[in-house]
Amino acid sequence: MAKVLYVHAKGGPPVGYALPRVAARSEVHLLALSELPAGHPFAELCASVVARGAAGEDDLVELIVSRAREVGADAVVTFSEYAVVAVAEASHRLGLRGAGPAAALARDKRLMRAAWERRGIPQPRFRPVATAEQLATATQELRCPLLLKAAWSAGSTAHQIIATPADAPAAWARSYAVMTESARLGYAELHVAGAGEDFIVEEIVSGCAEEWFEGPGWGDYVSVEGVVVEGAFRPVCLSGRMPTVAPFTERAGITPAAVGDEAQARIVELARQAVDALGLDNCGTHTEIKLGAHGRMWVIETAARFGGAMTVPQIEDVFGLDLVGTFTDQLLGGSPDWPSEALTPADAKGAAGALVVLAVDGSGDPWRHRHVWDSASLVRSAPLGAGSTLSVVEESSLPDGTPVPVYDPAAGANTMAGLCRLSADRPQTVVRDFTALVDALPDILPVYAAQEVRA
Repeated sequence: MAKVLYVHAKGGPPVGYALPRVAARSEVHLLALSELPAGHPFAELCASVVARGAAGEDDLVELIVSRAREVGADAVVTFSEYAVVAVAEASHRLGLRGAGPAAALARDKRLMRAAWERRGIPQPRFRPVATAEQLATATQELRCPLLLKAAWSAGSTAHQIIATPADAPAAWARSYAVMTESARLGYAELHVAGAGEDFIVEEIVSGCAEEWFEGPGWGDYVSVEGVVVEGAFRPVCLSGRMPTVAPFTERAGITPAAVGDEAQARIVELARQAVDALGLDNCGTHTEIKLGAHGRMWVIETAARFGGAMTVPQIEDVFGLDLVGTFTDQLLGGSPDWPSEALTPADAKGAAGALVVLAVDGSGDPWRHRHVWDSASLVRSAPLGAGSTLSVVEESSLPDGTPVPVYDPAAGANTMAGLCRLSADRPQTVVRDFTALVDALPDILPVYAAQEVRA
């Protein structure tokens, strides 16, 4: 039986979902770079489990290579943003299939944007910045408002809006502090030293969701989920979003995205250009595209891995496609049957979505009171339409009884309380149900303290 070294770190689809699908196709050896969630039978699914702290190796690529050789791995896989580059480099050194030497271009936003600039791919104007002084210069060269973001971040962490050049020093200090805290929490690049000190600043482009979606309540961008097979991009489907919480924290993802066939074809073609420009070998892809008025589009970013949160389980729910298992077959040298073209809402059986619970209402304003996370109350009292079903992703949620964190715009998803999963008859129903749930959350969750939250 083939052997796979599964490198676990924070981010990506829940390991409790992904690991069994890899184990169904191979003998799995687990290398845990982050703490494993409690309550899952990892030892039963794996031939071995090793934590990084017990491995005695400081260099992450060398650690992965060494462990892969020890177990005789035929492939090395990760679904975490923070381990993608290290696994790609290790796989290349081992002569195994992987994202390849260009993986860093799909991780470091500075390299990514430079590659797209060389190809003339539409994107917001930007500047790489590594110091407060460079940021000050960039605010004079670009048109405000601007968005400052960490070059190696994920989950909308360390985002700061710069309305005028005078805002730059405070934005720099806040973003820098958030990246330091994210590293402490384990939400940071694991391979590149000093990655938390690299940033880009970009002009904020205006979206126009109503010109693209067949119904209200959608955000003004989508993600194209796909895969690269021996250097060739293969689109799988589109996922939509609800509007973000300021500055740009994702609240909910919905599969499939309710756009028309002509619009989907244009979006997929732009995603293809963006992925092709990076020169990847074998990897999942997740490409975010901003949708503007009069058909304009801008590529925001792409990644050499599948979408995080519940994007991958949602695709399996509505399209019956196991991305994790199929990709494992590909890494092991097979030629799996990927879709011949991007799947559409007409190909879907219903719709699915994931909602990040943040302590803000539908307008993005903070809750008046602190509340306590209670998954049972949420599932029992959620105002859903007939036929919709809701569950809580325990692995990605706080323990019941924990106070819901006050939302911090700079920390983004780091201040989430939980992750909910919804199944419904069509995409617009998911948007409607999540909109109602966001409004109802302060009435559903128990009050933690009878005092107003200070902004």
